[in-house]
Amino acid sequence: MSIIGLLTFTNLNGVMAQDNAAQAAEPATEQVDQQAVDSAIAEAPVAEEPETVAAPVEDTKSFHQVLKEKYIQGGAGWMTPVLLCLIFGMALVIERILYLNMATTNVQKLLEGIEEHVQKGDYAGAKDLCRDTRGPVASIFYQGLDRVNEGLDNVEKAVTSYGGVQMARLENNMTWIALFIALAPSFGFLGTVVGMVQAFDDIEVAGDISPTVVAGGMKVALLTTIFGLIVAIILQIFYNYILTKIESLVAQMEDGSITFMDILVKNKK
Repeated sequence: MSIIGLLTFTNLNGVMAQDNAAQAAEPATEQVDQQAVDSAIAEAPVAEEPETVAAPVEDTKSFHQVLKEKYIQGGAGWMTPVLLCLIFGMALVIERILYLNMATTNVQKLLEGIEEHVQKGDYAGAKDLCRDTRGPVASIFYQGLDRVNEGLDNVEKAVTSYGGVQMARLENNMTWIALFIALAPSFGFLGTVVGMVQAFDDIEVAGDISPTVVAGGMKVALLTTIFGLIVAIILQIFYNYILTKIESLVAQMEDGSITFMDILVKNKK
């Protein structure tokens, strides 16, 4: 082998050795890099998850508690008269509703029974039927039958006169209910005016128109008006219902009285 060939073979062996060394070094480098990455990940601070904050539970108050609180804020001195108007007014309303419901009568059925007795000449039986039937209409018919022997003119006068008495009984206590309807907001307005005067006195003492002083005083003052109007509205609704019931009963009384007189005239012997 020549010298040139020997040198060439030596160079090739050197190059191949360098390539093998480089290839052997690459996995080591990759292994070192991977270890460095794993170490960095392990040392990195773990981000804490945000804690779930529970929503504050609202302190819900019952209607009774709110009403009691507002009553105290409005002042017992002015809220008590308004409350008494509601109590006495509702007591009269309940009494009227019960009375009117008991006074309701099946007028058509009653007239048919009276006509059957009158056709037979059994006026005593007709009177017993009226006596056993509740309501103002039956009472009016009883008064007319009680005077049937005195002539139809006297019967008509008795029916008309006693009808007026029964109408007055139906309207009993209605004026008192109307009075409480008027008094409730009046007490409320009076309490508001007095409360406003006290609020201005507080402003004068403080020497400054503070929004807190003005708002607080006005709020307390207006509560009496609110409660007074609420009471008046409640009583007014029941008052109108009672008036409607009375008008219905009066219409039954008038219509029944006309039919009653027709029955007597037709069967008068």
